[in-house]
Amino acid sequence: MADINVNSVLTSGEDMAEKALSKRYEGLVAVRTKAIKGKGAWYWAHLEPVLIQNPETNHPKAVKLKCTLCDAAFSASNPSRTATEHLKRGTCPNFGAVLRPISQLPPLASPTSQNNHRKRSSPQTGTCSNSQQFGVVNTSPRFCGEMGYSPLQTAQAIVTHTGLNQQHLMLSGGKEDLDALAMLEDSVKRLKSLKSSPGPALNKDQVDSAFNLLADWFYESCGTVTLSSLEHPKFKAFLNQVGLPQVSRKDFVGEKLDSKFDEARVESEARIRDAAFFQVSSDGWGRDICKYGEDTVIKFIINLPNGTNVFHKAVYKGGLVPSEYAEEVLRETIKGLCGNVVQRCVGIVGDKYKSKALRNLELQNHWMVNLSCQLHGFISLLKDFGRELPLFKIVTDNCLKIANLFNSKSQIRNHFRKFRSHGVELAGLIRVPSADCNLSKNYGPVIAMLEDILSYARILQLIVLDDSYKVSCIEDPVAKEVAEMIQDVGFWNDVEAVHSLVKLIKEMTDDIEVQRPLVGQCLLLWEELRAKVKDWCAKFSIAEGPIEKIIDTRFKKNYHPAWSAAFVLDPLYLVRDASGKYLPPFKRLTHDQEKDIDKLITRLVPREEAPTALMELMKWRSEGLDPLYAQAVQVKQRDPVTGRMKIANPQSSRLVWETCLKEFKSLGKVAVRLLFLQATSCGFKCNWSFMRWVSLQGQSRVGMDRAQRMIFIAAHAKLEKRDFSSDEEKDAEMLTTANGEDDMFNEVFVDAPSV
Repeated sequence: MADINVNSVLTSGEDMAEKALSKRYEGLVAVRTKAIKGKGAWYWAHLEPVLIQNPETNHPKAVKLKCTLCDAAFSASNPSRTATEHLKRGTCPNFGAVLRPISQLPPLASPTSQNNHRKRSSPQTGTCSNSQQFGVVNTSPRFCGEMGYSPLQTAQAIVTHTGLNQQHLMLSGGKEDLDALAMLEDSVKRLKSLKSSPGPALNKDQVDSAFNLLADWFYESCGTVTLSSLEHPKFKAFLNQVGLPQVSRKDFVGEKLDSKFDEARVESEARIRDAAFFQVSSDGWGRDICKYGEDTVIKFIINLPNGTNVFHKAVYKGGLVPSEYAEEVLRETIKGLCGNVVQRCVGIVGDKYKSKALRNLELQNHWMVNLSCQLHGFISLLKDFGRELPLFKIVTDNCLKIANLFNSKSQIRNHFRKFRSHGVELAGLIRVPSADCNLSKNYGPVIAMLEDILSYARILQLIVLDDSYKVSCIEDPVAKEVAEMIQDVGFWNDVEAVHSLVKLIKEMTDDIEVQRPLVGQCLLLWEELRAKVKDWCAKFSIAEGPIEKIIDTRFKKNYHPAWSAAFVLDPLYLVRDASGKYLPPFKRLTHDQEKDIDKLITRLVPREEAPTALMELMKWRSEGLDPLYAQAVQVKQRDPVTGRMKIANPQSSRLVWETCLKEFKSLGKVAVRLLFLQATSCGFKCNWSFMRWVSLQGQSRVGMDRAQRMIFIAAHAKLEKRDFSSDEEKDAEMLTTANGEDDMFNEVFVDAPSV
């Protein structure tokens, strides 16, 4: 965000207003253009944006909406409301003529419709002319507005449904009966549609196949579709329409559930058996709030050497879990997977207990490499900044003062209303952390507050410069302090600096969650972070020392010697020297990290092979890999989804050690067991509504068993497709990025200071 200059707000107000009007007009035109193409509201076919010029200066003066049917002009502040009041409610004299009257629609299919029409219309043949006093048209906004038609069309609808052939209708209750009559006819129409003839009859094989697909869809949705939805009247009507029999909730929690679960479990177990070794990923320990959320369960996923992921189980947590219990669960999980050959589990990656449970299991099983999740490491770093970086505390406290003042003081909050005519206003209160929120552990609410403060920056500037606000400053010293703060360019620079650093970390965590890096990439991730933070310090004139210290502390907490070992053993990171050799990048390691590699290799191999393994490491360091194979491993291609360059064959690093480098017998065993290890524990994401249901089943053994089976089926299907996202996140992304008129209007209104 550019520095905010208070003087420029005062001196260039007219220019800003003219630019805002032009931008607002262009935004409305863009919305209308999309709508005409079928990507927007219906009323844009009849409303046209108009930019009115000042006749003296020829500069933009206002933006209006013109009705193309009657040439009437309206304010452009709320097109939807204009359409409702002018078009739907009958104000426009020409709107009814352009729509197709209901009387022209084909009649509802019903065997008795003809008889009913004759019986109900016959008494009207002798109606006297004074029947007009009862009023055929109800012009009340409630009736016409809810139906969505003009009064003329409403009358036509009633006449058509009752078969009166455009003659006036006389009811004993007068025009007040028209509402009730419309409701009656609407009910008849709904009942007829529900009782419509079913689709073509299906044979048993077709029915079984359809229900099998329906069951797959239901289980794989994992709570997005509820059991109750299967008995919804409209869903039953749909099944009847396509020729399928009715279904019951019981059909999906009995034999069908058991069958699908057994099928998925057998396939998963077969894949795990085929692998010589694997890594256990355990996610869900690290969250402290267990309230109907995804953290209700701990999910175990098996990472195989070929890069595939297999769901193993979900364990109900139900609350805070001590380290001892976590260690016990992990040990039992490994034993259940490996039996007596526990060496098949070469490591664990988890989101908590690195220094306790994971460390103890690694000491008890010398062949294991137990890692801390990198995603949670970066998230913890953000919490470290909020807790230890003075700039974060200063900005947080100042933003809280602003938010609390505008949220709690109605008199001051009312100043926002003065600027509604400028096209800019608050969507609501400024979001603030709750009183019981521990900001040292949960910095999310602070981030939301910063985003609100930045998005409302310009209107806050205008408010504190307003005369009515200056009066408030005389009575309230806090208001005066806030005004001085808002007019201070340094304050906005600090807010932007904190927000920029938060955004930097957020982008990296998003990338980690999508890319799911391997252990060999960990050192590079932290190098990338340090480089970006250094640039951030230079941009905002921040001292590097304190923030580097915080990063180093978090790095040491997350660091594992396997990071360094995998980095130098992976052919992907070999560097070509002057002689043309492709050698491991030992030069990028510190002396302590080199020593860590020796210690790790010595621990991972049998004691008698340790000297041989270290000799092979020296040979690998001096000779490296054949240039042709090194280049083949490092071949990249563009990802069609993200557009980024990525390794064409991720498995080639491990395969080179198992084929071309067989002479490294001891070191090769270490390499193939390290290079496939994943550095994140995040995997399958459960639906929140389903997790709420799981929480309610905590005391029911049968209910919990069914819930775990549903989770297993859904996770198995998602991991098959390598889909690690949640349906809720996809829906939210679609809604926020859809080409709807609301998003366009938000952009138009936010940048419109004046009319």
